[in-house]
Amino acid sequence: MSKQTDLYTQAGERFAPALARLARAVERDSEKARDLEQDMHAALWVSLSRFKQQCALKTWVYRVAHNVAADHVNKATKGPKRVPLDEIEELPSPTNPECETGQSIILAQVQDLIRELPFPDSQVMLLWLEGESTNAIAEVTGLSTSAVGVRVHRLKKLLAAHFTPSNEEISL
Repeated sequence: MSKQTDLYTQAGERFAPALARLARAVERDSEKARDLEQDMHAALWVSLSRFKQQCALKTWVYRVAHNVAADHVNKATKGPKRVPLDEIEELPSPTNPECETGQSIILAQVQDLIRELPFPDSQVMLLWLEGESTNAIAEVTGLSTSAVGVRVHRLKKLLAAHFTPSNEEISL
């Protein structure tokens, strides 16, 4: 047998129960605790090829096991908590940061498109987005109210076309 195998056999005989207890202490779910325990054993096996006996075997085993357990905890606490699809009762609220980010991106794209419009059209659209009435926009721009209404309708259609998939895109 190799030195690595001898060391692993020794470690298993002496410390396997401690590794199992550590895994159960770190992980409530019994299946995940068994997986964690196996991860500890696998990491221990690999690490023993580097063991130079500069510390006690017990110290080495515990360091490896605790590092694996710490990694397990770190992975479990990072990122959003996963929920099975059938347990989701409602969609995220509109105040969800992801929704807000999506809305911010769309708003930035709309602003970029408006900047590309000729000045009278961009002026009409910006005033309309500010909630100004057709009459108020007409007063500011010097256009007739009917001209403002036509431009607003045409510009909304033009802007919406940039955010609506074409038939070609849908069929792909």
